[in-house]
Amino acid sequence: MSDSEDDTVGRGDAATGGTDQAGLAPGRVRQMWHLLEPLHALLYYAPEAFEEAARLGYDTAERWPSYFAWRAAPLGPAGPVRVASAFYSFSPAAVARYVPAVWETAAPADVLAARLRAVDRTYRAVLGEDGLRDPGLAEAAALARRAAGAAGPAGRRLAAANAELDWPDAPHLVLWQAATILREHRGDGHVAALLAAGLDPVESLVSFAAVGAAPVPVFASRGWSDAEWAAGQDRLAARGLVGADGAATAEGRALRAEVERRTDELAAAPWVALGPGAVDRLADLLGGPWLAALGSGLLPAENTLGIGRS
Repeated sequence: MSDSEDDTVGRGDAATGGTDQAGLAPGRVRQMWHLLEPLHALLYYAPEAFEEAARLGYDTAERWPSYFAWRAAPLGPAGPVRVASAFYSFSPAAVARYVPAVWETAAPADVLAARLRAVDRTYRAVLGEDGLRDPGLAEAAALARRAAGAAGPAGRRLAAANAELDWPDAPHLVLWQAATILREHRGDGHVAALLAAGLDPVESLVSFAAVGAAPVPVFASRGWSDAEWAAGQDRLAARGLVGADGAATAEGRALRAEVERRTDELAAAPWVALGPGAVDRLADLLGGPWLAALGSGLLPAENTLGIGRS
């Protein structure tokens, strides 16, 4: 999986309750995120995407200029405050190193067009032409689009911005766009859950590292200084959420579990609307593309999402 999602969009190791709605099994909501997230995240690592970014004029010696451009473009020429607010777990100073400079290189509309070209080329490389012609891929795209259409935009700034874009025609691009809407819908809900738990951006990462989601150095990509990280840890310690060693206390684990439960609950609506039979069918259809994405070797094994750790 990828660290691109790049808010800490929910713990990825164990199913939780709270989503057994309209016949959906507990944990199904999170499982659907696990299946779709790698399909979205390929954009941030694929060489084809870096080639498209370079054609726009972005420096591709590091991934962040194109990352901020690809992910923020649906918001329009947003400034650093708005992007940091939407992405949440990134240091505002880290965001300001790239935004609004990315819009001086290419306008959001041009970025969005290149984004689809990048996804098209990436999926052709990862899934192969036979994979793109598979009727199951078209069926999966149609089901995912139905789910994305039920992802209510209210209060979901990144999901709403992506949902407002025109749908592409090709099934593999429809699948990617639906996966993107659904993962941003989940991420927007996760931010709401973090806010309700009283966890500010750096505290959201410190508390996540404290329950073993990923080693602390993995979170350095979010741009917080050692002093900012330590201050966040001190604030959590004062609340009794972490110990002197930085590990979560029982209270800290309980709070994170509640955040993840609430994240799943807030992400459930598209899957409830789709219905358990269609969700099961989509899960089956996504197995092949999911394996292809993971088998591509493009996605890092350790990530800020906690996916793949127990």
